[in-house]
Amino acid sequence: MTLEIVSPESKLYSGEVTSVTIPGVDGSFQILNHHAPIVSILTKGEIKIASNNFNFSKEAEAKFVKGNDQKFNLFINSGTLEMKDNKIIILVD
Repeated sequence: MTLEIVSPESKLYSGEVTSVTIPGVDGSFQILNHHAPIVSILTKGEIKIASNNFNFSKEAEAKFVKGNDQKFNLFINSGTLEMKDNKIIILVD
């Protein structure tokens, strides 16, 4: 599935992923390939991204932290997520 993370300043990530764990208002949840369509508000926490190949822009790379579980984490204050047609778009603040 395709993931795109966008902040007011720039596009932070765009690429193929195997899973994404997101901090939802009612708790963290995970999205896998072919997830049902969903729109969700995100709260302060971390987005955990699992992918076979990470490609970050030089500006965005400093915002991501590699976790012990071989996933890259991005800490956010809030955001909005839309998953539709195997594409996730996350707007973060």
